[in-house]
Amino acid sequence: MKAALCQIAPVLLDRAATLEKVAGAIRDAASQGATLACFGEIVVPGYPLWLERTDGARFDSDLQKQIHARYLREAVCIEAGDLEPAQDAARDAKCWVVLGVAERPRERGGHTIYCSRVIIDDRGRIASVHRKLMPTYEERLAWGVGDGHGLVVHEVGGFTLGALNCWENWMPLARAALYAQGETLHVAIWPGGDHNTRDITRFIARESRSYVLSASAIVRASDIPVDFPARDRIVQAEDEVILNGGSAAAGPNGEWLLEPQAGEEGVFVIDLDPDLVRRERQNFDPSGHYARPDVLRLSVNRRRQRPADFID
Repeated sequence: MKAALCQIAPVLLDRAATLEKVAGAIRDAASQGATLACFGEIVVPGYPLWLERTDGARFDSDLQKQIHARYLREAVCIEAGDLEPAQDAARDAKCWVVLGVAERPRERGGHTIYCSRVIIDDRGRIASVHRKLMPTYEERLAWGVGDGHGLVVHEVGGFTLGALNCWENWMPLARAALYAQGETLHVAIWPGGDHNTRDITRFIARESRSYVLSASAIVRASDIPVDFPARDRIVQAEDEVILNGGSAAAGPNGEWLLEPQAGEEGVFVIDLDPDLVRRERQNFDPSGHYARPDVLRLSVNRRRQRPADFID
């Protein structure tokens, strides 16, 4: 199986333009033989990088309200068909897709954004949506808290695929929930930065004895539209690389297949062999012969959290 790490830059807070780039990268990946294409965290329509550069924690700030209103407008409502360009590309390319989006679900009223990991199958259908369990630090100013509904795996090309958002990959029990379902291919999606991917990619691979793909976005000053509110505060230099990517891949023995790629967009295709997983599970299987469920057990609540139950 071939898999692609699609390190693209969003057109910040422009859903349509960013999805056009996503669809193009899916087609590019498929042209190179990939049947799985992976993208960074919340790449559609972009990571809220303005928060740390525009005093994002200031309460009742007119600027923050202005930007957030634009974020909501450009966020993804899956029920409304906003992801159809990516779904169409996946279907036409016969390629599975792991994609990070800013989701505003109708079931939660449509006015809160969740950092969601969406998996699209090779027929263009939404296979699952996982909302980030806990936004990190200033992300909590922009996103709601997710739930365990999307802690699921999928059978893809001889592998059992699971995926988590950003620092969820540091949560031992979130990883364990996927391991327990037989995960052999782990996709970690990141907003962009080799400081995130350089250590943890190989660590998870060695812990899980699985392939690990760390997919990141990249954001340069030139990717921020000229009409973006407070752009002069966000951009420190017109040649600045704000998020440098860092997409990487490691094999089930923890060795690099693709060292972190920083500084440029690209579609990086790697080969995956399920037999290498079986070889490494000979001496360590985290949910099999090396597990002790009589001593240590995990309980996972996968019910989708909703504010109301209506009985008609």
